Amino acid sequence: MDRPLRVAALASGRGSNLAALIAAGLPIDIVLVGSDKASAGALAIAASAGIPTVALNPRDYATRADFDRALFGRVADAGADLLVLAGFMRIIDASVVADWEGRAINIHPSLLPKYRGLHTHRRCLEAGDTEHGASVHFVTAELDGGPVVAQARIAVGPDDTEASLASRLLVEEHRLLPAVVGAIASGRLRWESRALFDGLPLASPLDIADF
Repeated sequence: MDRPLRVAALASGRGSNLAALIAAGLPIDIVLVGSDKASAGALAIAASAGIPTVALNPRDYATRADFDRALFGRVADAGADLLVLAGFMRIIDASVVADWEGRAINIHPSLLPKYRGLHTHRRCLEAGDTEHGASVHFVTAELDGGPVVAQARIAVGPDDTEASLASRLLVEEHRLLPAVVGAIASGRLRWESRALFDGLPLASPLDIADF
């Protein structure tokens, strides 16, 4: 590619992973940040960085699929090569996801396939796990079920709480997501019906040290 990778991001919350992506200084062009919440902190972060934003209200659409098509249509209109779901807290219609196969990634706060969905830190503690982590995966119609390409891990201590786990893991998320996006931008990580890293099929998730 003879130009920077064009990236769009969707987020529903404060946008700390988006902020980390912006701060990483990668050779990318963030062309749009979108949200399902007009009050999302991610939109303010994007606006302060001069990045175009859009917020659509799901209640303005007859069906979930209609909303998804509208929002993802804005992403397509922005010319994005890669879509990053950075705390986008919605299940996306399967037909809409299909159009972005191999071009959309999500960061999730668990060591997938463990703990898909919500309350991952609580579920980790309740299970008595000694290890927790975050995963970046390609997005498919299956909730948090696409091919995992990279993970970051932290130890779970005897005094850990949901809040302490979340806080410590967020530090690793802020390293992991830019590393994966950077690998895609450089061509080291790509999708050809499956994930390839340095030209070879990815047999297991990468670690931060692999980038």
